[in-house]
Parts: sequence; C-alpha cells; structure tokens
Amino acid sequence: MSGDCARERAGKPIGVLVLGLGNVLLGDDGLGAAALARIERGYRLPPGVRLEDGGTLGLSLLGLLAESDRVILVDAVRTGSAPGTLVRIDGEDVMDAVRERLSPHQIGVADLLDAARLIDCYPTTVTLLGLAPETIDLSVTRSNAVDANLDQLVEAVVREVQSLGYEMVHEAESEGRRRPNRDLARHFGM
Repeated sequence: MSGDCARERAGKPIGVLVLGLGNVLLGDDGLGAAALARIERGYRLPPGVRLEDGGTLGLSLLGLLAESDRVILVDAVRTGSAPGTLVRIDGEDVMDAVRERLSPHQIGVADLLDAARLIDCYPTTVTLLGLAPETIDLSVTRSNAVDANLDQLVEAVVREVQSLGYEMVHEAESEGRRRPNRDLARHFGM
C-alpha cells in the first residue's frame, strides 16, 4: 500500500464498506440497493461500517474504495444457478466474477477494482455477495425468485460484516428511531 493511501485510510477509516451495486431500473440488477435499504432500516450500524449505494458509478467510487480496509460488494451475479440462489465469492475470484458474471455495469466494477490495485489502494479483503438474477430487463420491480431470497442475502451480508469483527444489532422499526425518508424505496420493496 502506498504512503498516500495509508494516510487516507488513517484519516478517514472505513473498516468495512458495504457497497450495493446495480441499476434499480433493470429488475433484478437493483437487488444491491434493495438489500442495503433493508439493512439500513433493520440494523444499527457500528462505528467503522459504512453502507453506500454505488449504483452504476464505476470509477467514481475509487476514493471511497481507497478509504476502505475491507469491502463487501452486493450485486446480482450470473452463475448459471437457479434465480435467487445466494452467491458468495471472495479473494482473487472476485476479479474474475466482476469481469464475467455481473450485469451491464460489470465493466465499471472491474475498472474500479483494477484502478484501486493500480494506485496501490486495493482493500485488504473484497467479498462479493449476491443472488443469481432471473431477469435484467427494463423494470423497476424484481423477480419473485430474487425477491423471495432478498432477506437471505441481507442475513449473509450481516454475517459477513460480523465475521470481520463488527457487531450489527437487529432493530425493528419504531417511531422513536430516526430512519431515512425513502418512501419511493419502500414502495418498490427496498
């Protein structure tokens, strides 16, 4: 890791970045944003854990990645498995997966990880968690197969964060707890 990158991480530490990827206008491809919204509503995040909806931003996320020690990517992952199947890929296999198995924004994610490696700011660990999509067509709703397993994906993300030493506490929504005002997201089941 370069000196500049080490200083960035020391100045703005993100212990674990949970980065939702995908396009909410392409059906199952929007599952990353939906999973993050459910985590945000249902769990108390500990210091050092940050949730971000990266959408299809690609290289625009490089600064955020450079500030992160560990990264969990959440996205639709083409595997040839039945739609809704939970997928976990880590280590060097993540680069192969983002080049070959992600949806239309895959090039941006591959470029993002390549750029982080090029500037010597690649996170200590990168894990890809997702579900096999049924359809990635123009639609603002997810398939039944993916929707039925979205909670399973959320639980997998929470377990992954906890395995990295951060406790995430489940909290039911209550009037006393401040939540983001995302009525549109809730409308679409996110």
